[in-house]
Amino acid sequence: MKKFINAKIYKNNEATEILVEDGKIKEIGNNLADCDEVIDLGGKLVTPPYVDPHLHLDYVYTLAELGKTGAGSGTLFEAIEMWPVFKKTLTVESVKKLALKGIMDEVSQGVQHIRTHIDVTDPKFTGLKAMLEMKEELKDIVDIQIVSFPQQGMYTYKGGRELVEEALKMGADVVGGIPHYEPAREFGERSVRDTVELAMKYDKLIDVHCDETDDPQARFIELLNALVYLEGYGARTSASHTCSFGSADDSYAYRMIDLFKKSKINFISNPTENAYLQGRHDTYPKRRGLTRVKEFMEHGINVAFAQDSINDPWYPMGNGNMMNILDNGIHLAQIMSPQEIEKDLDLITYNGARCLNIQDTYGLEVGKDANFIVLNGDSPFDVIRNRANVLASVRKGEFLFKQKPVEYDVKLDLGVTY
Repeated sequence: MKKFINAKIYKNNEATEILVEDGKIKEIGNNLADCDEVIDLGGKLVTPPYVDPHLHLDYVYTLAELGKTGAGSGTLFEAIEMWPVFKKTLTVESVKKLALKGIMDEVSQGVQHIRTHIDVTDPKFTGLKAMLEMKEELKDIVDIQIVSFPQQGMYTYKGGRELVEEALKMGADVVGGIPHYEPAREFGERSVRDTVELAMKYDKLIDVHCDETDDPQARFIELLNALVYLEGYGARTSASHTCSFGSADDSYAYRMIDLFKKSKINFISNPTENAYLQGRHDTYPKRRGLTRVKEFMEHGINVAFAQDSINDPWYPMGNGNMMNILDNGIHLAQIMSPQEIEKDLDLITYNGARCLNIQDTYGLEVGKDANFIVLNGDSPFDVIRNRANVLASVRKGEFLFKQKPVEYDVKLDLGVTY
């Protein structure tokens, strides 16, 4: 057994110690049993590992490979049109090489759970084969869920639906879709129905790129929610982006919020990427691309933040730092009251775990895997305000990494005291 002491445990103001045995949390409390190994966490905040519930690991760092600066218009649809040309050059080895960089970015900054959308509108399944291999090879370091994602559409790409289904047979964990990219509303609706049918057929989770547009008439979320509500599948379903819901009129939005509560559907918002991509056709006022994060939180609807992209045709930035995503997201969504700050960290931890449907095994509770991170601060307010870095990441009771405190050759001294 080993004991981690002198910790500020997120959502537990009383306990300061975590007892670990055989990779599991045996006890949380104070003055726990003596152990041969005792690790002092220095009064720092301990949270469950970060969760990135929406990332494209087959795209990361491809922007440099393309030799371009991305979509010149900065729009989602131009980037989608750029992708197929480069996709033809991919190999399993090239995908794994770049994906490993993206995984390193995230894991080195506290992420231990990633859901990645992998483009399966490729008869060779190059990206999928690469990710299936990496999922197994890295399972002791990071948990990876794979979405069978038709980037070019189930119907816009000939045979796309069949490719999505074949990817599920090959081992993908989640069914994806992109209804707003299909050539007409009817095809978008058909793709949503197909997504739900395939999920139920193969007992898979659902995560749809849904209404990633400023157009308030894009309302595929309404059909997706209705289908999973009627089938009792909402808790296993995530709707990613839903940017158009941020442009919807309030009467419609609040009617839908009531239905979202009934279905228990999850939402995933990508603050940095959608702030970059959306509102491109606006002058002013200029929309910022977020769904109604604040309202979801107020009504008890599960919503999480995600990175989405790292240096690819859709988004030139990104480095896997979930604290940066959180910082941008809470500014854009205006969720920084004292009460909101106390639970904002949920947006990159517990809420993401619910999207991945791993909440039964995830979290700082007795009996669960001893997976957690140590942040450079002593409270949610402190770590969020300072965009605190991750001092250590622990997986099944063992350090994935641990940093020393900052040391200075010359420390700043203002020369006065008050």
